[in-house]
Amino acid sequence: MRVKVSEVMTHQVASVDGATPFKDVAETLINHGVSAVPVIDADDHVIGVVSETDLLYKEEFKEQYYREGYQPPLRARLRHRLGQDKGKNLDKAHGETAAELMTAPAVTIRPQSAVVYAMRLMDEHGVKRLPVVDENGRLQGIVSRHDLIKVFVRPDADIAQEIRKDILDHSAWTDTSQVKVAVHQGVVTLGGRMQQRSEARVAARLALRVNGVIDVIDEIKWDEDDTRA
Repeated sequence: MRVKVSEVMTHQVASVDGATPFKDVAETLINHGVSAVPVIDADDHVIGVVSETDLLYKEEFKEQYYREGYQPPLRARLRHRLGQDKGKNLDKAHGETAAELMTAPAVTIRPQSAVVYAMRLMDEHGVKRLPVVDENGRLQGIVSRHDLIKVFVRPDADIAQEIRKDILDHSAWTDTSQVKVAVHQGVVTLGGRMQQRSEARVAARLALRVNGVIDVIDEIKWDEDDTRA
């Protein structure tokens, strides 16, 4: 079974509303040790996300436009130089509330989505965390990169059981009764015997897709090499 977002997400979420002042947003990030928080309306709908990057724009533009001698952090200066939408960044630099600072619409994900999909969304949008919402867009939790890493520290016994029960024992495409599964620190070794070489390859590919699997060593022996042309 694929690991779902609901299984790894954080249920207790720090959030702010659109009217939350700049200083309070900053304190929320600091006090909860997070880099971003969802912005919600009165009905808990996620309307945006405000991050430490959004707050840093104020310091970046303060140095550029007011020449107070302030030198922002190097990462802030690099973001400014590489920014593609400086006009939008300037608007955020003048923002005083979460609604004026936030990035909208928020990139969100549903609880039943696979963690692999969450990883792809984060990579695609360059974010470190995703608000988790129900079918109506209401906040249910938040999932971070740290949460997603949990799938790679699954106990070896759980990985072996999933491969055995969900892939091999329920196989309708071939006889897998002689296949053996061993897992050590996330590395799966498949042994035993199958009828055809192509079937052994399929078993190895399916095992590699299981969450928490680092690699698969295919040592399955076969009776017939049906991969030759």
